[in-house]
Amino acid sequence: MTDSMQPAEHISDVLIIGSGAAGLTLALKLADSDSSIHIDVLSKGPESEGSTSHAQGGIAAVRDTLKDNDSIESHVQDTLIAGAGLCDEAAVRFTAENAKDAIDWLITEGVPFDKDEDAAKNGRDEYHLTREGGHSHRRIFHAADATGKAVSDTLISRAKTHPQITVWEEFNAIDLVTTKKLGLSGNRVLGAYVLNCKTGRVENFYAKFVALCTGGASKVYQYTTNTDISSGDGIAMAWRAGCRIANMEFNQFHPTTLYNKDDRNFLLSEALRGEGALLKRPDGTRFMPDHDKRAELAPRDVVARAIDFEMKKLGADCMYLDISHKPADFIMKHFPTIYDHCIKVGIDITKEPIPVVPAAHYTCGGVMIDNRGQTDISNLYAVGETSYTGLHGANRMASNSILECLVYGAAAAKDILARLPNAQGITKFKPWDEGQVTDSNEEVMIQHNWHELRLFMWDYVGIVRTNKRLERAMHRINLLKDEVQEYYSNFRVSNNLLELRNLLQVAELIVKSAMLRHESRGLNYNLDYPGQESQPKPTILTPGV
Repeated sequence: MTDSMQPAEHISDVLIIGSGAAGLTLALKLADSDSSIHIDVLSKGPESEGSTSHAQGGIAAVRDTLKDNDSIESHVQDTLIAGAGLCDEAAVRFTAENAKDAIDWLITEGVPFDKDEDAAKNGRDEYHLTREGGHSHRRIFHAADATGKAVSDTLISRAKTHPQITVWEEFNAIDLVTTKKLGLSGNRVLGAYVLNCKTGRVENFYAKFVALCTGGASKVYQYTTNTDISSGDGIAMAWRAGCRIANMEFNQFHPTTLYNKDDRNFLLSEALRGEGALLKRPDGTRFMPDHDKRAELAPRDVVARAIDFEMKKLGADCMYLDISHKPADFIMKHFPTIYDHCIKVGIDITKEPIPVVPAAHYTCGGVMIDNRGQTDISNLYAVGETSYTGLHGANRMASNSILECLVYGAAAAKDILARLPNAQGITKFKPWDEGQVTDSNEEVMIQHNWHELRLFMWDYVGIVRTNKRLERAMHRINLLKDEVQEYYSNFRVSNNLLELRNLLQVAELIVKSAMLRHESRGLNYNLDYPGQESQPKPTILTPGV
């Protein structure tokens, strides 16, 4: 290889893999606090493609304890209840106590949260708060029904114009490089090999600190509310690098996504039910009161299983979500995104119910971290859905997800800033070796394996599980892993190949975790273990054990 063909090298103080709320919060907190720091942010696709920009509901925070008699303690207790006995209470308190600062920061950054018009008429400047499943009070800050987009657009605009932040679009991280992998002492992260999707070349990114902010892994399922990039990349890379992973059996299925053959991943915000929408059978009768005393405002795992139960009992393709009893102007004002989207597919939600089905939505487990965002590997952090903080337990409460990104992004930034002056310098590693690989003419194999994986994960490791289904899933995962590893070793890497490799790794972690949990709790419902253990513990997987 001539010098002109040498892959590019990039050096920064901090490499952030992922450009959603977690990654951009971390980047901006770092850059605004230290004028000498340089940060590289990798975005696998366009920087706005991640899950943050598609989040509809909002962000949970108790900013005014006098409003609606709410309190931080109430937020803590609601979260603990939703987490079904598996939350880390310290993590829950840490998050709830820092929620006000997180919201205040977003307001300062310019996120246009909705104001309370009734309060404004009386001369008060207050924000409109909504309520969602699992919450005992109205404490959800939102920007209509497109809160994630408002947050994402605001933070992206700041990051892309910040002189200390470089955003690399269409750069897909392949693997982390550590001192241990290179045979050096200790286990410190040095950077990553990254595929430049525009050129097809693999480039070296060196950094003193690395943060995984790649989101969740819901693309492992056939039906998901997530974008195509949610392939568990950070979780898989961290596992291969030697990090412990926890609670991967708890995959949240959002109860209400639009049922439409041409539009399979449009989420219908929980705020609809918070504002009075009712779940109904095809004959128009309600069913949630038959399943839980909290009815439509029960936690997501309860609602998703109820919908799944009713569909199977009736042999129905879907259930229905009905908010048409509310005034039309109220619906269009509070849910403009949902209203417009449904109109495009022929449904007027002001006049008729919406057909809905559950779909994979949120990964409650992930890379184990402490309250500073640090993983098991020195100088490696994980923030947001990629991580396991203990906040969500066995089931994430609505609108705690972006909050977690903000709180732990700020905590990680504070820790990195404190450690940066004494951090070791850059250690370079050899370029990616493409000498023994060739271009593939078998892309069909990737596509076939991809579809097979997502289908059997949906059928065998979905809302309701059994031991036999888990065994069948693991058998297929092992066969596919062998095929993909052979393919990975012999052909040049591509976006699809990297995602399939990571999805298979994440699928294995999910199934292993589910096999180890001999109870039905939260999002893990196993017909062979219908009861609950008296002293449940997180499921922790350790590489090599």
